[in-house]
Amino acid sequence: MAPVTDPAPRLYLASASPRRHELLTQIGLPHTVLTVPAPPGEDEPQHPGEAAADYVRRTAREKAERAALWLAQQELPILPLLAADTTVILRGRVLGKPVDRADAIAMLQRLSGATHQVHTAVVLGYEGTLREAVSISEVRMRELSASDIERYCDSGEPYGKAGAYGIQGLAGAFVAHLSGSYTGVMGLPLFETANLLRLAGIHIP
Repeated sequence: MAPVTDPAPRLYLASASPRRHELLTQIGLPHTVLTVPAPPGEDEPQHPGEAAADYVRRTAREKAERAALWLAQQELPILPLLAADTTVILRGRVLGKPVDRADAIAMLQRLSGATHQVHTAVVLGYEGTLREAVSISEVRMRELSASDIERYCDSGEPYGKAGAYGIQGLAGAFVAHLSGSYTGVMGLPLFETANLLRLAGIHIP
């Protein structure tokens, strides 16, 4: 698949997430979205004994490294490269993307009435170096009834999202309290991202 390119791109976004693309567009930053082939096997497995906070940093770095290698193979123009990974952590346990409806229901049941953390690691590849920043937010969900969860799963929103929810969608009504970065919970913390981009000479309008 050919990269999706905005006029006069200033960096590559190594993510298929429409939310990250929308957030960069929101702040007026032209970019090219790369669809880098995923490695075979399980999607971003957590290593045995790996702490959740270390996991999100590692997966973001690996995304950036895979994208940099793929760019070199494609012989595309050299531009700064941005990658990110978002992880929902409940009591030290990573809640990834649900594999099916039953998995999504189980995740939402665990999140109901509880406070969890959302870690989003952002990695900037520029001039042969990788620089990273991490946004950590705390989110408290209200108590969710069985019908709340069933209706939300019916919407299709839980799938493809860490923790089986997206704060920018219908699940925004489930969030009783947020401490941290709203855009970080969405998948790309704009404050931390802007600070990284300044290192590559890219200033947000």
